[in-house]
Amino acid sequence: MFGDATRTVVVVGAQWGDEGKGKLVDVLAERADWVVRYQGGANAGHTVHIGEKSFVLHQIPSGILHPGVRCAIGNGVVLDPDTLFDEVDELVQDGVDVEGRLYVSDRAHLVLPYHKTVDGVSHASKAIGTTGRGIGQAYEDKVARRGVRVLDLRHPERLRQLVQAGAERADAQLAMSGTRTRVDVDDVLERLAALSERLLPLAEDVGLMIHRAQKSGAAVLLEGAQGSLLDIDHGTYPYVTSSNTTSGGAAVGAGIAPTAIDAVIGVVKAYTTRVGNGPLPTELTDDAEQQEMRRLGNEFGATTGRPRRCGWFDGVVVRYAARVNGLSDLAVTKLDVLDTYDRVAVCTGYEIEGGEVLTEFPGDLADLERLSPRYEWFEGWKQSTADARSLDQLPAQARKYLDRIEELCETRITYVSVGTRRDQIIGL
Repeated sequence: MFGDATRTVVVVGAQWGDEGKGKLVDVLAERADWVVRYQGGANAGHTVHIGEKSFVLHQIPSGILHPGVRCAIGNGVVLDPDTLFDEVDELVQDGVDVEGRLYVSDRAHLVLPYHKTVDGVSHASKAIGTTGRGIGQAYEDKVARRGVRVLDLRHPERLRQLVQAGAERADAQLAMSGTRTRVDVDDVLERLAALSERLLPLAEDVGLMIHRAQKSGAAVLLEGAQGSLLDIDHGTYPYVTSSNTTSGGAAVGAGIAPTAIDAVIGVVKAYTTRVGNGPLPTELTDDAEQQEMRRLGNEFGATTGRPRRCGWFDGVVVRYAARVNGLSDLAVTKLDVLDTYDRVAVCTGYEIEGGEVLTEFPGDLADLERLSPRYEWFEGWKQSTADARSLDQLPAQARKYLDRIEELCETRITYVSVGTRRDQIIGL
């Protein structure tokens, strides 16, 4: 993917998250100089399998698993400092050298303990199906211009004022929810003081660092979290996350110019999944079929452990994601999960009352509730794809299936993943 004309690449999810971005970033990072996480928070869960070992990364970019690659957490991320250093310590324990390779934007906002407490009692959070990690509350404070940034840790008096005000707002919300829990400001400040000793040495102007790296010709990989259909503006609102997960958010969240981006790769599963509430047009309605696809794909959240809802590949969704992201390439993951099926389906449109078929994704959830997917069915290939390392090693029916996805989504497929391991991938 990286070449003379392609030095900065964005990887985005082109469905509802959990598409396998972590594996693709891990594969691409072998040729990258920098990997930058640009949005989201500890609600993400990127899983990378290396040999018999699995790494689940929530905030640290997947590139950390490649020696010599520098990693940064951008200003668009809401950073949970407690769990950040849990991740660091686990990596070090597993033999990963992190020293001098990880940077954090000093403009990144912090997820504080009271954000998580409020999230835990929020009726809105429960209705949407959030991870309960305070992500939405931290973004809410950011947008309201009352958040705490990493650079505020350098100014104790300012920090105390911000935390005190945040605690008072949290206490009011907790009281309204009927809980007797209250925020201990001194306890929050003590925890932050202890964390500052490790966090502030990592704090940098990440946007400037990446800009200078680009000017020097470095290969930069920008890594997103969640998926395009969870974007706060372009997703299935209100069942969305609190940030811009699409490629436009990459420039903003990393602190670089959009003109500096050379390619955008959209990652999709060979079928569709979603965690939490909200529309999923191609969701399997038969419980046994739902359980079987979930079992075959091990569809349980890397962050929460919650079972994912499963359905057939939705070409309408991915074509929409291709448009709003400006996708240059597609990476299809988990093709092997479909290896045992007698037949597989691709949604090509949504049928509404009267027989009209929509081929563009609607923005109104009311429209989605009255639509039914129209499918094209394909004969299954009924053989393992796990050992395929080139396109011609895939069964003919699997290639036909991929060709139709490429046609529907109007985007070339350049990677196909056929297993969980790092080496189980086809680069086309």
